[in-house]
Amino acid sequence: MVDDSSLSRHVVVAPGMCSGGSLIFGQIGDWTWESVATACHTNVHAARTSEGQPAYLSFYYFHVRGGQVVHPHGLTFGDELQVTSRVFQFGGQSVITLHRLAPAGLGLADAPLDPAELYERPHPDCLYAENFNRWITRSRPTSNRQLSQVAPPDFSYSDLPRLPNSYSPRTLVGRARETGSFYSAAPPGLVAAGPAHTSEYELDVARDLNGAGLVYFASYFSIFDTALLRVWRSLGRGDEHFLRRKVVDQKVGYFGNADPGAVFTITVHRWHSMAQPRIEIADMTMRDSGTGRLLAVAGIEIDGDAPYADASP
Repeated sequence: MVDDSSLSRHVVVAPGMCSGGSLIFGQIGDWTWESVATACHTNVHAARTSEGQPAYLSFYYFHVRGGQVVHPHGLTFGDELQVTSRVFQFGGQSVITLHRLAPAGLGLADAPLDPAELYERPHPDCLYAENFNRWITRSRPTSNRQLSQVAPPDFSYSDLPRLPNSYSPRTLVGRARETGSFYSAAPPGLVAAGPAHTSEYELDVARDLNGAGLVYFASYFSIFDTALLRVWRSLGRGDEHFLRRKVVDQKVGYFGNADPGAVFTITVHRWHSMAQPRIEIADMTMRDSGTGRLLAVAGIEIDGDAPYADASP
């Protein structure tokens, strides 16, 4: 531990941490829970409300910025990483956790992660992740559709450092929830790439639910990837091309959960760079097909044909 709000780990990438899908996001989420449990002196994995109901440290916003060497789908077995995490207070019912995944041997100082590094001066070789988590509980024990904010009574956050207001994601995430997009207009330097693509996805109870019966936060990444892969195939792009994609930046806002049997409608809008055609952005929304209720929003900037780099020393 670097200080009470920080953790540093030497990690050897294992098979359950790397893929062309959501495994790395699930691992980063586990590191978030571990970091919050340590920094806040709270049993995150078995938290309870004051009434004794299960409380969950849910993911409200997940932001990843890939580097030249370490990026979400560029890791493989045996890669070695130095993972530095830091937890920040963000009100009485939520926290922000920042992570840096650096190639082992890069020589970065073993010191608390400065948020200015992530937001203003990222190292070009590193992957950075920003997690905005809120405590929730079910309003009805048998349904995931109505979730309420409530923190466990032993949630201790007053000693955590504060995230500077200039770095707060509240406005960005609130606008995405209101408008259904992380982009208020076409991203600078990009133009629309064809019409919107809409597809349906039936919740897979064998894959998409976690041990608490909620839709697993990393499954949202998989569901959006499934919709994006359908778009790529419709454009004549092969699966190998999809697996080679390099995520430059990815944001997911989580605005609702769902019960078994749910069907989702995912809409994908795309933009691409005129100067660098292999760079494109996918702007995606996920809604309940029956009610139209907004469940999630994603924005992904992709380098569609980037070579992998070795993260090992």
